[in-house]
Amino acid sequence: MTTRQDHDTEQKTEVIERPPVDRVERVERVTETPANAAPHQVNANASPYAPVWTATRVVALFFTVLEVLLLVRLVMKLLGANPEQPLVVALYGLTEPLTRPFQGIWPQTNTPVVFDLPALLAIVFLFLIAALVVALVRAISGNRTAV
Repeated sequence: MTTRQDHDTEQKTEVIERPPVDRVERVERVTETPANAAPHQVNANASPYAPVWTATRVVALFFTVLEVLLLVRLVMKLLGANPEQPLVVALYGLTEPLTRPFQGIWPQTNTPVVFDLPALLAIVFLFLIAALVVALVRAISGNRTAV
């Protein structure tokens, strides 16, 4: 690269002369499909494990709803909710079959704050049952990856 300077009376201008650059051209080949060709149908969710994923999600959703209901029951008992209020009566009636197997394991004390231990045990039990069912569905279907 060479430089030269032109001397003007008012301005100084520096002109840089660069060597010519070799150009590289790229050729692309494009193939077009005929206009009358039928489009291919592609299913983006075509996975052999899609039914397994759906089944495990349904199982997880079902058990999660039950666990949330039991958690709300636990909080209501802990906070001393009015057991005669219709919403509380409905919630206790709905979750009673889930907590019945765990009642009587430890005696309840007569304290102002009632900790609902059967509800807590039912939450843990349902969590374990849900994990077992999901594992069985995956084992039967042959899906070894986590979904």
